[in-house]
Amino acid sequence: MKSNHPLALSVFAALAVAAAAHAQSRGPDLHRLHDALNLSASQEEAWNAFQSASEPDPQDEARDRSAASMMPNLHAPQRVDLSIAAMKADLDSLERRGAALKTFYQALSPDQQTVFDKETAPREQ
Repeated sequence: MKSNHPLALSVFAALAVAAAAHAQSRGPDLHRLHDALNLSASQEEAWNAFQSASEPDPQDEARDRSAASMMPNLHAPQRVDLSIAAMKADLDSLERRGAALKTFYQALSPDQQTVFDKETAPREQ
């Protein structure tokens, strides 16, 4: 069936990709990761910063819910603008989490880095 609304489909597809990326960004079970790493007392501060940055941001989640609820009532150009703004906000959030991960990773020993890499590798679904 051919759609008469390719722009709307593109916007919704983009939102679906962003939602999937956001869901995957929640990452591994942090309690299990913490235990597997056998962190020293001197590494706990770096862990706490990483863990804090890994937590879902209630403001981001509220923004996503608000954007999703507004979509049906917007015109196509407004939907595109809203989608772009949401994706930029998601990218900002990912960059903050990525910086925290890199800082924490540097505090790990080579053996711990190997464990971290294994524990945080994407799993097939």
